[in-house]
Amino acid sequence: MVDEKPNKYEPQESLPIPTYEEAITSRPSSSQSFLGPSEVSHDAERQGLLGRRVQAPQQHGYEPPTVESARSSLDFLPSSGENSARSSAEGLRSEMQQMEVLDPGTERPSADLLQRGARFSKRITSLTRTLSFINLPFRQWLPSMDYVRARIPRIPERFVPGWIMVGRFFALFLVLFFAYALFLSDIFSFRKRGGFGRMYEPESVRAFVQDQINETYIQQSLEHLTMFDHIAGTEGNFALARWVEGMFAAARLENADLERFDVYLNYPKKDGRRVAIIDPPELAWEAKIEEELAYTDPPREQTLVFHGHSRTGNVTGPLIFANYGSREDFKNLQDSGISIKGAIALVRYYGSQGDRALKVKAAELAGAVGCIIYSDPAEDGFRKGKPFPDGRYMPSDGVQRGAVSLMSWVVGDVLTPGFPSLPGEKNRVSKDNNPGLTNIPSIPLAWRDAQRLLQALKGHGKKLSGDWIGGVPDVEWWSGDSKSPIVHLRNDQDEVERQPIYNVVGKITGIEQPGKSIVVGNHRDAWCFGATDPGSGTAVFLEVIRTFGELRKLGWRPLRTIEFASWDGEEYNLIGSTEHVENRMDDLRRNGFAYLNVDVAVTGDDFSAAASPLFEKALLRVLDRTSDPQANKTLRYIWDEKKKTLQGLGAGSDYVAFQDMAGTSSLDMGFRGPPFPYHSCYDNFQWMSEYGDPGFQYHKVLGQVWALLILELADRPVLPFDLEAYAAAIIGYVTELERYAGTKGAPWKSLDADTIFDLRPLHNAAGEFVENARHFHEWDRAWTQNVDGFSGYESNVVAVQRINHNTRMANFETDLLDITGGLPGREQFKHVIFAPQAWSGYDEAYFPGIRDAIDSGDWKLAQAQVEKVAGILSAASRKLNH
Repeated sequence: MVDEKPNKYEPQESLPIPTYEEAITSRPSSSQSFLGPSEVSHDAERQGLLGRRVQAPQQHGYEPPTVESARSSLDFLPSSGENSARSSAEGLRSEMQQMEVLDPGTERPSADLLQRGARFSKRITSLTRTLSFINLPFRQWLPSMDYVRARIPRIPERFVPGWIMVGRFFALFLVLFFAYALFLSDIFSFRKRGGFGRMYEPESVRAFVQDQINETYIQQSLEHLTMFDHIAGTEGNFALARWVEGMFAAARLENADLERFDVYLNYPKKDGRRVAIIDPPELAWEAKIEEELAYTDPPREQTLVFHGHSRTGNVTGPLIFANYGSREDFKNLQDSGISIKGAIALVRYYGSQGDRALKVKAAELAGAVGCIIYSDPAEDGFRKGKPFPDGRYMPSDGVQRGAVSLMSWVVGDVLTPGFPSLPGEKNRVSKDNNPGLTNIPSIPLAWRDAQRLLQALKGHGKKLSGDWIGGVPDVEWWSGDSKSPIVHLRNDQDEVERQPIYNVVGKITGIEQPGKSIVVGNHRDAWCFGATDPGSGTAVFLEVIRTFGELRKLGWRPLRTIEFASWDGEEYNLIGSTEHVENRMDDLRRNGFAYLNVDVAVTGDDFSAAASPLFEKALLRVLDRTSDPQANKTLRYIWDEKKKTLQGLGAGSDYVAFQDMAGTSSLDMGFRGPPFPYHSCYDNFQWMSEYGDPGFQYHKVLGQVWALLILELADRPVLPFDLEAYAAAIIGYVTELERYAGTKGAPWKSLDADTIFDLRPLHNAAGEFVENARHFHEWDRAWTQNVDGFSGYESNVVAVQRINHNTRMANFETDLLDITGGLPGREQFKHVIFAPQAWSGYDEAYFPGIRDAIDSGDWKLAQAQVEKVAGILSAASRKLNH
């Protein structure tokens, strides 16, 4: 349909051009001919303009607005009468708000603001007019705009962007430019005192954490953890894994989940174990083997007595007592003319050979066909004090279970050394002649059973004295020989090559370096009820997680990521943690800053820690703000009073794979005390609540230490590692190695140049490290003085330097790995400073590759190791500053 409206742009009669005088008067005279009949002169109009409306003649075509039209433009809206909402300013404002034209919170502009706007507009107009009258002397030589436009190439219309799009791109460019400029200028930097991107003052976080640790929650957790036995790979331990996973989720840990590995485990058969004297007939006797029930009202099912990773076997032979079962003990017997070949060796726990697996291995190498290990009351029983339930020590029927896999030689799943035992993994080695397993059957016994065996040796071999005399009562101590009574040892068991185990993992992602991790771990599996080992550690672990969950509810996050892990299979050769590390080896070597481990949390009141020397400063800072619940002294005061130092790390717990394979600086700690029913079913909740830690106060303090140490490492802007302490420790290690080599007959001087043993390269490397560490920490001190201790302001450039500084510091431990080689004969272990001793797994060895060669008498290899270690140490310390 054609629009029938009149053309509003219809041509009108042209208007005359006014003269200069007419233009500057209030109304041009040339316009008088256009006055309507009712119009008056401009003077009259000025008098009556505000009093009445001027009626303009109606005519077709465009009508310019009158003076009043600008004022009363709203009169053309439908409801603009006197009684409408628009009759007042407030009514108009209300209607505009309803139409969402005006924000209800918008204030009306003040008169002053409008006047300032008008004055500003006039100034801009004046400036524009002034610039237009400026005649530049060279302006006549400049080409005209028409000339320039005519020579600009034409862009096809379809490719020409709209001006709105161009404007948007220009505006986006301006926003990005100003954002970049503001970042470089640090105007809006968050890195002020107590800042570094954090919402909470660090000291308030530490106080909150320390106050949150609750001994009642720890006690309740331990009671639940010890309700049933939970050996690795069993339904009991899987049930606890699910429970712990729920605790992780309740604490708002991210990615809380189970991590599965399929590994080699063994389990005892109910009637598959036997220890008996079978000849002569008049001495015939059979051991009870099993412990009495630890719980009788009501009775609880408990674990059978056996050795983890022991060899299946059915053997007989003459019984020979070999003291603590060390290689020296077996050599002593052989030097006395007593052959071990074909015999059943009877040895006791502890003593000169602390590792039960190496007792069995020494017996195997000496020619024995089987090995029995018993708990002697002189070490952990009534000779020390009252036995349980009247006291803390092992009762007569108590048995120390445990694994006999060779964890100082092969760690983790013995069928997948060096790579993770993932479900479906087909590349597995045999358990036969496996370097991580012993090759003769073994079984543990209580001293109640061992007493009869020892009594049967009377008159056989040689009579013993000195440190060969144990604490079993009513025994005349003889060694036995090839004519001793014949003993039958049977160890029939279930051997499962692919038994599922489950770690539980979760994390809190950091806000500054989310890719860098502080790993916190404790193992969950136990040989029976496990109140002390590992229940005390697990209960504290869960309380630390609960506390960090409370922080998460408040919106807190650390600077670096905190990972929490509940390990499975630790008691069987540290399997869960080792498989986890092997599954993410490269990631941990790049990004694992530290590993904090607690295995046994509390057996007494003596705080001890074993760690890389890097942790000294951070640990002492934490001990300064925690107190012994009985002594009324800080733990730092007691530490200094006893002149304690950080111990070395052997192979006793889950830190091994982190420290010795991944190069992640590790620490293990706890409150130590006298012996307890170790790996026995008597290590239960009753023992802990009555003798271990009544009131659970030491559990609480350890929880505070653990949580504060996590904050030190995860939330300090500058990582609190102490390389100068590390350097000083290495100086001491070199001195001790020199002394040890001297006791082994080191060839310091020799006519044969190939056999000279020279530690000067190692001395030089250690001295160089001292200087490099001092220079490296000058940056720490400058940062502390100029940022943390003075203005509290850190620029973005300094922040980047600090992060790089932290990474170099954390990488130092990784740089001490011999990644392409490893220890000769024990290639899984890569760290050149720390590893377990080859023949004393629970004890640490400094410079293990050198020490292994010295112990074997291979001085040429020892010298090669000296030069290799010196080169690795020098390169690592130089990288700190380059």
